[in-house]
Amino acid sequence: MSVLTPIPLQRTMIVVDIEGSTLRNNSATAVLRHDLYELFEAALLECDITEKLRDPFTDRGDGLMAFVHAVDQAPKTLMVNKFIPVLARLLGEHGAKRPDRKFRIRAAMHAGDVHFDLRGPFGEDVTLTTRLVDAPELKVALRRTTAPLVLAVSEQFHRSVIRHGYEGIDEERFEQAIELDIGGQPARGWVQAPENRVPGKPIPLRDRVSQRTRSAARFPVRTPLPRRLRRDVPEEGGTNGSDPAAERRISS
Repeated sequence: MSVLTPIPLQRTMIVVDIEGSTLRNNSATAVLRHDLYELFEAALLECDITEKLRDPFTDRGDGLMAFVHAVDQAPKTLMVNKFIPVLARLLGEHGAKRPDRKFRIRAAMHAGDVHFDLRGPFGEDVTLTTRLVDAPELKVALRRTTAPLVLAVSEQFHRSVIRHGYEGIDEERFEQAIELDIGGQPARGWVQAPENRVPGKPIPLRDRVSQRTRSAARFPVRTPLPRRLRRDVPEEGGTNGSDPAAERRISS
């Protein structure tokens, strides 16, 4: 956006953050940032969400935020029953092919009002979405699984989308686990229990990622992802490094 929007615009907001990014040096982070943008955009394009149906990505250093327009071609259900599974699959395939560049992410989703000015997006709903992805409970949830990502959705998103049992959305996989305080007001979030198996055919990234992303990257574009997906070997214990107190909160 190049001008201030005096009225809010409806968007579906998705924010992702790389796990353990502070443990990596700047060179390693640069590579993972490139990979994250490539995989994220490939997942959007697999859902036919082109640049015309979203605003430019907002960079978060070790993550990014996307704003999908509230149009018929991009319903909120699509973001849950297709985009998230595709993104999880791409992450799994990427880690299988390049173990040295394997990474996992936390994701958060909300739908609401967004303002834009020359400096970028802002507003209460933007703040809520970013607070969800940074919630300690979501970080614990990712540590407790070997899946490539975990997803949190807002209370409003759960009420308007998840609980209705739309095709491809399993309400039973969501648990009310996040408690936030935003401006003195309580806010809740629901965490989706991830599937450790990521089925489906690989998506050739060379054909899916836009020319803008490829030309902006300083790293060479990789060859298409492999046809066979090697399952990641679960780590022993599955909860190493987790905070017991936080785990008690997420299981309550």
